[in-house]
Amino acid sequence: MKSFHHCLFATVIAFFSIPSSGSSAEDGAAFTPLFNGKNLDGWHGRPHFNPTKLAEMPEEERAANLAKWQADAEQHWRVENGALVNDGKGAYLVTNQDYRDYELRLQYKTVAGADSGIYLKATPQVQIWDYTDEGKFKIGSDKGSGGLWNNSAGAPGKDPLVLADKPFGQWNDVRIVQVGARTSVWLNDQMVVDHAIMENYWDRKSPLMVSGPIELQTHGGEIRWRNLEIRELSTQEANQLLATKDADKFQSIFNGKDLDGWVGATNNYEVVDGAIGCKKGSGGNLLTEKEYENFVVRLEFQLPPGGNNGLAIRAPLEGNPAYQAMCELQVLDSTAKKYEDLDERQYHGSAYGMAAAERGFLRPVGEWNFQEVTVDGSNITVELNGTVILETDLSKVTEYMAGSDHPGKDLTKGHFGFAGHGDAVLFRALSIREL
Repeated sequence: MKSFHHCLFATVIAFFSIPSSGSSAEDGAAFTPLFNGKNLDGWHGRPHFNPTKLAEMPEEERAANLAKWQADAEQHWRVENGALVNDGKGAYLVTNQDYRDYELRLQYKTVAGADSGIYLKATPQVQIWDYTDEGKFKIGSDKGSGGLWNNSAGAPGKDPLVLADKPFGQWNDVRIVQVGARTSVWLNDQMVVDHAIMENYWDRKSPLMVSGPIELQTHGGEIRWRNLEIRELSTQEANQLLATKDADKFQSIFNGKDLDGWVGATNNYEVVDGAIGCKKGSGGNLLTEKEYENFVVRLEFQLPPGGNNGLAIRAPLEGNPAYQAMCELQVLDSTAKKYEDLDERQYHGSAYGMAAAERGFLRPVGEWNFQEVTVDGSNITVELNGTVILETDLSKVTEYMAGSDHPGKDLTKGHFGFAGHGDAVLFRALSIREL
Protein backbone atom coordinates (compact mmCIF):
# COMPACT_ATOMS: atom_id res chain seq x y z
CA MET A 1 0.00 0.00 0.00
CA LYS A 2 1.51 3.30 -1.00
CA SER A 3 1.55 6.15 1.48
CA PHE A 4 0.41 9.52 0.14
CA HIS A 5 0.90 11.80 3.13
CA HIS A 6 4.54 12.61 2.35
CA CYS A 7 3.77 14.29 -0.98
CA LEU A 8 0.69 16.02 0.41
CA PHE A 9 2.66 17.30 3.39
CA ALA A 10 5.36 18.67 1.09
CA THR A 11 2.73 20.48 -0.96
CA VAL A 12 1.13 22.02 2.10
CA ILE A 13 4.52 23.15 3.42
CA ALA A 14 5.11 24.95 0.16
CA PHE A 15 1.71 26.61 0.37
CA PHE A 16 1.49 27.48 4.06
CA SER A 17 4.09 28.25 6.69
CA ILE A 18 4.34 25.70 9.49
CA PRO A 19 5.47 26.66 12.98
CA SER A 20 8.15 24.59 14.65
CA SER A 21 6.87 21.73 16.77
CA GLY A 22 8.94 22.70 19.78
CA SER A 23 9.15 19.15 21.13
CA SER A 24 10.66 15.89 20.01
CA ALA A 25 8.64 12.75 19.37
CA GLU A 26 11.34 10.92 21.28
CA ASP A 27 11.04 12.90 24.51
CA GLY A 28 7.24 12.88 24.33
CA ALA A 29 7.11 15.23 27.30
CA ALA A 30 5.52 18.53 26.36
CA PHE A 31 2.29 19.56 24.71
CA THR A 32 2.59 21.89 21.74
CA PRO A 33 -0.15 24.45 21.03
CA LEU A 34 -1.96 23.90 17.74
CA PHE A 35 -3.55 27.36 17.86
CA ASN A 36 -1.72 30.54 18.82
CA GLY A 37 -4.84 32.37 20.00
CA LYS A 38 -4.35 35.15 17.44
CA ASN A 39 -4.75 33.92 13.85
CA LEU A 40 -4.94 30.85 11.60
CA ASP A 41 -1.19 30.28 11.37
CA GLY A 42 -0.47 26.55 11.23
CA TRP A 43 -3.84 25.77 9.65
CA HIS A 44 -5.34 25.74 6.18
CA GLY A 45 -8.83 25.34 4.76
CA ARG A 46 -10.19 22.15 3.27
CA PRO A 47 -13.74 20.82 2.92
CA HIS A 48 -14.74 17.18 3.36
CA PHE A 49 -12.36 15.90 0.70
CA ASN A 50 -10.58 12.61 0.10
CA PRO A 51 -6.90 13.28 0.95
CA THR A 52 -5.72 10.56 -1.41
CA LYS A 53 -7.42 12.28 -4.34
CA LEU A 54 -5.93 15.59 -3.23
CA ALA A 55 -2.44 14.09 -3.22
CA GLU A 56 -3.01 12.59 -6.68
CA MET A 57 -4.04 15.91 -8.24
CA PRO A 58 -1.65 17.65 -10.64
CA GLU A 59 0.34 20.20 -8.65
CA GLU A 60 -1.27 23.22 -10.29
CA GLU A 61 -4.80 21.95 -9.69
CA ARG A 62 -4.01 21.06 -6.08
CA ALA A 63 -2.55 24.50 -5.40
CA ALA A 64 -5.61 26.17 -6.93
CA ASN A 65 -7.94 24.14 -4.73
CA LEU A 66 -5.93 24.86 -1.60
CA ALA A 67 -6.03 28.57 -2.37
CA LYS A 68 -9.79 28.49 -2.97
CA TRP A 69 -10.43 26.56 0.24
CA GLN A 70 -8.19 28.87 2.24
CA ALA A 71 -10.12 31.91 1.03
CA ASP A 72 -13.37 30.17 1.97
CA ALA A 73 -12.08 29.33 5.45
CA GLU A 74 -11.05 32.93 6.04
CA GLN A 75 -14.64 34.01 5.33
CA HIS A 76 -16.14 31.76 7.99
CA TRP A 77 -13.48 31.49 10.69
CA ARG A 78 -12.40 34.22 13.09
CA VAL A 79 -10.47 34.55 16.34
CA GLU A 80 -12.40 35.95 19.27
CA ASN A 81 -11.20 36.17 22.88
CA GLY A 82 -8.51 33.58 22.24
CA ALA A 83 -10.89 31.09 20.63
CA LEU A 84 -11.35 29.86 17.08
CA VAL A 85 -14.91 30.61 16.02
CA ASN A 86 -16.75 29.23 13.00
CA ASP A 87 -20.21 30.30 11.89
CA GLY A 88 -21.26 26.78 10.91
CA LYS A 89 -20.32 27.21 7.25
CA GLY A 90 -17.37 26.99 4.91
CA ALA A 91 -14.24 24.89 4.70
CA TYR A 92 -12.91 23.04 7.71
CA LEU A 93 -9.62 23.95 9.38
CA VAL A 94 -6.79 21.46 8.84
CA THR A 95 -3.39 21.39 10.53
CA ASN A 96 -0.49 21.92 8.16
CA GLN A 97 1.39 19.19 9.99
CA ASP A 98 0.75 15.43 9.97
CA TYR A 99 0.78 13.33 13.13
CA ARG A 100 1.24 9.60 13.70
CA ASP A 101 0.90 8.67 17.40
CA TYR A 102 -0.22 11.41 19.73
CA GLU A 103 -2.35 12.77 22.54
CA LEU A 104 -4.67 15.61 21.53
CA ARG A 105 -6.48 17.93 23.91
CA LEU A 106 -8.97 20.68 23.15
CA GLN A 107 -12.13 22.39 24.30
CA TYR A 108 -15.22 23.20 22.27
CA LYS A 109 -18.51 24.99 22.83
CA THR A 110 -21.38 24.75 20.38
CA VAL A 111 -25.09 25.54 20.00
CA ALA A 112 -28.36 23.65 19.62
CA GLY A 113 -28.75 22.05 16.20
CA ALA A 114 -25.03 22.11 15.42
CA ASP A 115 -23.28 19.07 13.99
CA SER A 116 -19.50 18.96 13.98
CA GLY A 117 -16.53 16.71 14.59
CA ILE A 118 -12.79 16.18 14.78
CA TYR A 119 -11.07 14.42 11.87
CA LEU A 120 -8.08 12.30 12.89
CA LYS A 121 -5.42 11.60 10.26
CA ALA A 122 -7.71 13.37 7.77
CA THR A 123 -10.46 10.87 8.52
CA PRO A 124 -13.95 11.52 9.89
CA GLN A 125 -14.52 11.61 12.79
CA VAL A 126 -14.90 12.06 16.52
CA GLN A 127 -18.52 13.19 16.54
CA ILE A 128 -19.78 16.43 18.10
CA TRP A 129 -23.50 17.21 17.96
CA ASP A 130 -26.73 18.21 19.66
CA TYR A 131 -27.66 15.24 21.84
CA THR A 132 -31.11 16.74 22.44
CA ASP A 133 -32.04 16.88 18.72
CA GLU A 134 -34.84 14.32 18.42
CA GLY A 135 -34.68 14.52 14.63
CA LYS A 136 -31.27 12.80 14.78
CA PHE A 137 -32.02 10.22 17.48
CA LYS A 138 -32.38 7.60 14.74
CA ILE A 139 -28.73 8.10 13.78
CA GLY A 140 -27.47 8.19 17.35
CA SER A 141 -27.48 11.79 18.55
CA ASP A 142 -29.20 10.77 21.79
CA LYS A 143 -26.10 8.73 22.68
CA GLY A 144 -24.02 11.89 22.85
CA SER A 145 -20.76 13.12 21.38
CA GLY A 146 -17.30 11.58 21.23
CA GLY A 147 -17.96 8.42 19.24
CA LEU A 148 -16.21 7.39 16.02
CA TRP A 149 -19.38 8.04 14.09
CA ASN A 150 -18.08 6.92 10.69
CA ASN A 151 -17.13 3.46 11.90
CA SER A 152 -19.32 0.68 10.54
CA ALA A 153 -22.63 -0.06 12.26
CA GLY A 154 -22.02 -2.11 15.38
CA ALA A 155 -18.24 -1.62 15.27
CA PRO A 156 -16.46 -0.79 18.54
CA GLY A 157 -16.20 2.95 19.07
CA LYS A 158 -19.04 3.98 16.77
CA ASP A 159 -21.32 4.90 19.68
CA PRO A 160 -19.93 6.58 22.80
CA LEU A 161 -19.83 4.40 25.91
CA VAL A 162 -21.63 7.08 27.96
CA LEU A 163 -23.41 10.36 27.30
CA ALA A 164 -20.94 12.92 28.61
CA ASP A 165 -21.93 16.19 26.87
CA LYS A 166 -22.24 19.34 28.93
CA PRO A 167 -25.28 21.63 28.50
CA PHE A 168 -25.09 24.19 25.69
CA GLY A 169 -23.18 27.31 26.66
CA GLN A 170 -20.52 25.36 28.54
CA TRP A 171 -17.07 24.32 27.33
CA ASN A 172 -16.54 20.60 26.73
CA ASP A 173 -13.13 19.02 27.35
CA VAL A 174 -11.86 16.47 24.83
CA ARG A 175 -8.85 14.19 25.16
CA ILE A 176 -7.89 11.82 22.35
CA VAL A 177 -5.07 9.27 22.31
CA GLN A 178 -4.33 7.60 18.99
CA VAL A 179 -1.68 4.96 18.32
CA GLY A 180 -1.91 3.65 14.79
CA ALA A 181 -5.64 3.18 14.26
CA ARG A 182 -6.24 2.43 17.95
CA THR A 183 -8.23 5.37 19.29
CA SER A 184 -9.40 6.31 22.79
CA VAL A 185 -11.54 9.34 23.53
CA TRP A 186 -12.47 11.06 26.78
CA LEU A 187 -15.23 13.66 26.89
CA ASN A 188 -15.40 15.76 30.05
CA ASP A 189 -13.15 13.24 31.82
CA GLN A 190 -15.36 10.28 30.93
CA MET A 191 -14.09 7.59 28.55
CA VAL A 192 -16.40 7.41 25.56
CA VAL A 193 -14.20 5.35 23.19
CA ASP A 194 -11.94 2.61 24.54
CA HIS A 195 -9.00 1.55 22.34
CA ALA A 196 -11.18 1.12 19.25
CA ILE A 197 -9.92 0.72 15.71
CA MET A 198 -10.77 3.84 13.71
CA GLU A 199 -11.83 2.78 10.22
CA ASN A 200 -10.61 4.39 7.02
CA TYR A 201 -13.74 6.20 5.84
CA TRP A 202 -12.17 6.93 2.46
CA ASP A 203 -11.30 3.32 1.69
CA ARG A 204 -12.98 0.71 3.88
CA LYS A 205 -10.73 -2.05 2.51
CA SER A 206 -7.56 -0.32 3.71
CA PRO A 207 -6.34 0.60 7.20
CA LEU A 208 -6.35 4.11 8.57
CA MET A 209 -3.43 6.09 7.16
CA VAL A 210 -0.17 5.87 9.07
CA SER A 211 -0.24 9.63 9.67
CA GLY A 212 -2.29 12.66 8.76
CA PRO A 213 -3.55 16.05 9.93
CA ILE A 214 -6.09 17.04 12.57
CA GLU A 215 -9.21 18.68 11.09
CA LEU A 216 -11.96 20.71 12.75
CA GLN A 217 -15.26 19.99 11.04
CA THR A 218 -17.99 22.61 11.19
CA HIS A 219 -21.50 22.67 9.83
CA GLY A 220 -25.01 23.32 11.06
CA GLY A 221 -24.25 25.91 13.69
CA GLU A 222 -21.62 28.00 15.42
CA ILE A 223 -18.82 26.20 17.21
CA ARG A 224 -15.91 27.58 19.22
CA TRP A 225 -12.60 25.87 19.88
CA ARG A 226 -9.85 26.77 22.34
CA ASN A 227 -6.86 25.32 24.21
CA LEU A 228 -5.91 23.06 21.29
CA GLU A 229 -2.67 21.24 22.01
CA ILE A 230 -0.97 18.03 20.95
CA ARG A 231 1.77 15.81 22.33
CA GLU A 232 3.49 13.42 19.95
CA LEU A 233 4.16 10.06 21.57
CA SER A 234 7.58 8.47 21.55
CA THR A 235 7.91 4.95 20.18
CA GLN A 236 8.32 3.67 23.72
CA GLU A 237 5.14 5.42 24.89
CA ALA A 238 3.14 4.22 21.91
CA ASN A 239 4.26 0.62 22.35
CA GLN A 240 3.56 0.75 26.06
CA LEU A 241 0.02 2.01 25.49
CA LEU A 242 -0.65 -0.90 23.15
CA ALA A 243 0.89 -3.42 25.54
CA THR A 244 -1.00 -2.15 28.58
CA LYS A 245 -4.46 -2.89 27.16
CA ASP A 246 -5.72 -6.15 28.75
CA ALA A 247 -2.17 -6.97 29.84
CA ASP A 248 -3.49 -8.97 32.80
CA LYS A 249 -4.92 -11.54 30.37
CA PHE A 250 -1.49 -12.38 28.92
CA GLN A 251 1.24 -14.67 30.26
CA SER A 252 4.93 -14.02 29.61
CA ILE A 253 6.76 -16.68 27.57
CA PHE A 254 10.25 -15.23 27.96
CA ASN A 255 12.02 -14.55 31.25
CA GLY A 256 14.35 -11.91 29.79
CA LYS A 257 17.45 -13.76 31.01
CA ASP A 258 17.90 -17.04 29.13
CA LEU A 259 16.16 -19.41 26.73
CA ASP A 260 14.53 -21.54 29.38
CA GLY A 261 11.23 -22.78 27.91
CA TRP A 262 12.49 -22.64 24.33
CA VAL A 263 13.72 -25.48 22.10
CA GLY A 264 15.23 -25.91 18.65
CA ALA A 265 18.15 -23.86 17.37
CA THR A 266 19.04 -22.53 20.82
CA ASN A 267 22.73 -22.24 19.91
CA ASN A 268 21.87 -19.83 17.10
CA TYR A 269 20.02 -17.38 19.36
CA GLU A 270 21.13 -15.37 22.38
CA VAL A 271 19.70 -13.06 25.02
CA VAL A 272 20.79 -9.45 24.45
CA ASP A 273 19.70 -6.75 26.91
CA GLY A 274 16.49 -8.56 27.78
CA ALA A 275 15.67 -9.53 24.20
CA ILE A 276 15.98 -12.74 22.20
CA GLY A 277 18.34 -12.16 19.30
CA CYS A 278 19.13 -14.25 16.28
CA LYS A 279 22.90 -14.37 15.98
CA LYS A 280 24.16 -12.65 12.83
CA GLY A 281 25.00 -15.28 10.25
CA SER A 282 22.97 -17.92 12.08
CA GLY A 283 19.35 -18.88 11.87
CA GLY A 284 16.98 -21.79 12.23
CA ASN A 285 13.86 -22.23 14.30
CA LEU A 286 13.63 -21.25 17.96
CA LEU A 287 10.33 -22.56 19.31
CA THR A 288 8.39 -22.64 22.57
CA GLU A 289 8.42 -25.96 24.39
CA LYS A 290 4.66 -25.67 24.72
CA GLU A 291 2.25 -26.12 21.85
CA TYR A 292 -0.68 -23.77 21.28
CA GLU A 293 -3.99 -24.07 19.51
CA ASN A 294 -5.86 -20.74 19.42
CA PHE A 295 -4.04 -17.77 20.94
CA VAL A 296 -3.07 -14.12 20.85
CA VAL A 297 0.65 -13.35 21.02
CA ARG A 298 2.21 -9.96 21.69
CA LEU A 299 5.80 -8.97 21.13
CA GLU A 300 8.16 -6.18 20.21
CA PHE A 301 10.76 -6.61 17.49
CA GLN A 302 13.66 -4.56 16.17
CA LEU A 303 14.94 -4.94 12.62
CA PRO A 304 18.44 -4.10 11.42
CA PRO A 305 18.69 -2.68 7.88
CA GLY A 306 17.51 -5.41 5.50
CA GLY A 307 16.63 -7.67 8.43
CA ASN A 308 14.70 -10.89 7.83
CA ASN A 309 13.10 -13.33 10.27
CA GLY A 310 9.66 -14.81 10.79
CA LEU A 311 7.06 -15.87 13.33
CA ALA A 312 6.40 -19.60 13.23
CA ILE A 313 2.70 -20.25 13.83
CA ARG A 314 1.56 -23.72 14.95
CA ALA A 315 4.89 -25.14 13.90
CA PRO A 316 6.13 -28.72 14.23
CA LEU A 317 9.56 -29.23 15.77
CA GLU A 318 11.07 -30.10 12.40
CA GLY A 319 10.77 -28.61 8.94
CA ASN A 320 10.47 -25.18 7.36
CA PRO A 321 7.72 -23.16 9.12
CA ALA A 322 6.89 -21.37 5.87
CA TYR A 323 5.47 -24.66 4.60
CA GLN A 324 5.30 -27.26 7.38
CA ALA A 325 3.77 -24.92 10.00
CA MET A 326 0.35 -23.32 9.71
CA CYS A 327 2.35 -20.39 8.36
CA GLU A 328 5.38 -18.20 8.78
CA LEU A 329 4.45 -14.58 9.33
CA GLN A 330 7.16 -12.44 7.78
CA VAL A 331 9.32 -10.19 9.97
CA LEU A 332 11.09 -8.12 7.35
CA ASP A 333 12.55 -4.71 6.63
CA SER A 334 10.12 -4.13 3.79
CA THR A 335 11.81 -0.79 3.02
CA ALA A 336 15.14 -2.35 2.02
CA LYS A 337 16.05 -1.82 -1.63
CA LYS A 338 17.10 -5.45 -2.01
CA TYR A 339 13.50 -6.47 -1.29
CA GLU A 340 11.78 -4.03 -3.66
CA ASP A 341 10.81 -6.73 -6.19
CA LEU A 342 9.44 -9.38 -3.83
CA ASP A 343 6.09 -11.06 -4.24
CA GLU A 344 3.49 -9.13 -2.22
CA ARG A 345 3.10 -12.22 0.00
CA GLN A 346 6.70 -11.90 1.18
CA TYR A 347 6.60 -8.48 2.86
CA HIS A 348 6.33 -7.84 6.58
CA GLY A 349 3.30 -9.31 8.29
CA SER A 350 2.34 -11.51 5.36
CA ALA A 351 1.56 -15.20 5.71
CA TYR A 352 4.55 -16.24 3.65
CA GLY A 353 3.56 -17.18 0.13
CA MET A 354 -0.16 -17.21 0.93
CA ALA A 355 -1.63 -13.86 2.02
CA ALA A 356 -0.22 -10.34 1.62
CA ALA A 357 -0.22 -7.81 4.46
CA GLU A 358 -0.69 -4.06 4.05
CA ARG A 359 2.60 -2.19 3.83
CA GLY A 360 3.82 1.13 5.20
CA PHE A 361 3.21 0.67 8.93
CA LEU A 362 6.64 -0.38 10.18
CA ARG A 363 8.52 2.12 12.31
CA PRO A 364 11.87 3.37 10.97
CA VAL A 365 14.59 0.72 10.93
CA GLY A 366 16.25 0.45 14.34
CA GLU A 367 13.11 1.38 16.32
CA TRP A 368 11.07 -1.16 18.26
CA ASN A 369 7.79 -2.24 16.68
CA PHE A 370 4.83 -3.61 18.61
CA GLN A 371 2.94 -6.50 17.05
CA GLU A 372 -0.09 -8.55 18.08
CA VAL A 373 -1.07 -11.74 16.26
CA THR A 374 -4.39 -13.52 16.76
CA VAL A 375 -4.68 -17.15 15.66
CA ASP A 376 -8.24 -18.47 15.88
CA GLY A 377 -9.10 -21.57 13.93
CA SER A 378 -7.99 -20.94 10.36
CA ASN A 379 -8.12 -17.16 10.83
CA ILE A 380 -5.06 -15.00 11.40
CA THR A 381 -5.01 -11.29 12.25
CA VAL A 382 -1.80 -9.29 12.42
CA GLU A 383 -1.84 -5.87 14.10
CA LEU A 384 1.33 -3.80 13.73
CA ASN A 385 1.87 -0.66 15.81
CA GLY A 386 -1.86 -0.31 16.38
CA THR A 387 -2.94 -0.97 12.78
CA VAL A 388 -4.39 -4.22 11.43
CA ILE A 389 -2.27 -5.12 8.41
CA LEU A 390 -3.52 -8.65 7.77
CA GLU A 391 -6.83 -10.43 8.22
CA THR A 392 -7.00 -13.75 6.43
CA ASP A 393 -8.65 -17.16 6.54
CA LEU A 394 -5.95 -19.57 5.45
CA SER A 395 -8.51 -22.32 4.80
CA LYS A 396 -9.69 -20.27 1.83
CA VAL A 397 -6.25 -19.75 0.30
CA THR A 398 -5.89 -21.75 -2.91
CA GLU A 399 -3.17 -19.86 -4.79
CA TYR A 400 0.39 -20.03 -3.54
CA MET A 401 3.53 -18.13 -4.44
CA ALA A 402 5.51 -20.06 -7.08
CA GLY A 403 2.86 -22.77 -6.93
CA SER A 404 4.46 -24.21 -3.77
CA ASP A 405 2.12 -26.21 -1.56
CA HIS A 406 1.77 -25.38 2.14
CA PRO A 407 0.93 -28.76 3.66
CA GLY A 408 0.98 -27.43 7.23
CA LYS A 409 -1.55 -24.63 6.79
CA ASP A 410 -4.44 -26.67 8.21
CA LEU A 411 -2.63 -27.63 11.43
CA THR A 412 -4.75 -26.93 14.50
CA LYS A 413 -1.94 -27.06 17.07
CA GLY A 414 1.79 -26.42 17.21
CA HIS A 415 4.68 -24.45 18.62
CA PHE A 416 5.20 -20.68 18.41
CA GLY A 417 8.57 -19.18 17.69
CA PHE A 418 11.02 -17.60 15.30
CA ALA A 419 12.38 -18.62 11.90
CA GLY A 420 15.78 -16.98 11.60
CA HIS A 421 17.47 -16.23 8.30
CA GLY A 422 20.91 -15.05 9.39
CA ASP A 423 20.05 -11.48 10.44
CA ALA A 424 20.38 -9.98 13.92
CA VAL A 425 16.67 -9.41 14.54
CA LEU A 426 15.67 -8.85 18.19
CA PHE A 427 12.45 -9.86 20.00
CA ARG A 428 11.28 -8.88 23.46
CA ALA A 429 8.18 -8.43 25.68
CA LEU A 430 6.78 -11.77 24.55
CA SER A 431 3.45 -12.84 25.99
CA ILE A 432 0.57 -15.10 24.99
CA ARG A 433 -3.13 -15.32 25.82
CA GLU A 434 -4.70 -18.67 25.01
CA LEU A 435 -8.20 -18.47 23.58
